[in-house]
Amino acid sequence: MLQLQNISLLHFKNYIQQQFVFDTKVIGICGSNGTGKTNLLDAIYYLSFTKSYFTNSDATNVHQGKIGMRIEGNFLHTTQHNQLVCILRENNKKEFLLNGENVKKFSEHIGNYPCVIITPDDTTIFTGNSELRRKYIDTIISQINNSYLLHLIEYNKILLQRNSLLKQAAELNILNEDVLLILNNQLTQKATHIFNERKLFFENYLPLVLNYYTKIANNNDNILLNYQSALQETPMQILLQQALQKDIALQRTTVGIHKDDVEILMNEISFKTIASQGQRKSLLFALKLAEWQILKNKKGYAPLLLLDDVFEKLDENRMNNLLKWVCKEEDGQIFITDTHKERLQHSLQKANIDFQLIELA
Repeated sequence: MLQLQNISLLHFKNYIQQQFVFDTKVIGICGSNGTGKTNLLDAIYYLSFTKSYFTNSDATNVHQGKIGMRIEGNFLHTTQHNQLVCILRENNKKEFLLNGENVKKFSEHIGNYPCVIITPDDTTIFTGNSELRRKYIDTIISQINNSYLLHLIEYNKILLQRNSLLKQAAELNILNEDVLLILNNQLTQKATHIFNERKLFFENYLPLVLNYYTKIANNNDNILLNYQSALQETPMQILLQQALQKDIALQRTTVGIHKDDVEILMNEISFKTIASQGQRKSLLFALKLAEWQILKNKKGYAPLLLLDDVFEKLDENRMNNLLKWVCKEEDGQIFITDTHKERLQHSLQKANIDFQLIELA
């Protein structure tokens, strides 16, 4: 069991100082645009990931005119009560504490308080570039496999070193082959581990996505998803050897798991080019609910589910299917925001769900 019991915010985004107490599994948050609905969800996300969902810069999350910020949340985690605190000091140094003890490596915290967030802009997962899809997949796997996250961090460090060596080779017209061999071996080891973990993950994840899409849309729309990686056909070491001249010319590593992608088709045509708004929203929820289910299966309890403005562009039938599944059939805590109080109340009441309603002004 994972349940957030309360959260307090100090100088976080539009909040000067405020506390919220959550006493049910389903929490509806309503208010006009600009009242802080999304910011409240982002504060919850902070406690799970030690960072914002929307920006990489902690400083931009500090209330305008203030210095530093603080987020505190108290969780019921399995049978224990735990306090999480995230502090951004005046010198921009970030600290994260669990029950008063400093978390020395933020990477070790990831996955301990799993969380899934759905926002309207998340459709960029399949309309945007491959980097967005890789980041999304990496975030899921990192929550269930800390070793994966560590390998990914190391891979990116080695990648930077190899790219630096390639730039140096182009400038000096001399390539240090001994250093290149060491970096290639290190990169191959990390890439192979990451590839194997991704491949295993997709074997479970992709069928779930299709299943949930059909549940939400009442139709599979002939959607097909494929994991794409050059490592499917060729070992990393050979890929690096084959691409060496191209890498030297471009002064960067052009092959590896940092080029992986997920192909999404509908009727054998690129999904993003022909999908309707309703189909895009249905696929987004299918992706995220499959993520939620995998995390639940791996952890043994449901992760927090944060639904931001999900009513927009999703028809009532699809919305009811979604709420029935996430709120009634599964055992987890869910936060839902909406600009329309009556619509939120109506949808939750229609689904016969016990809920708490928070109004922001």
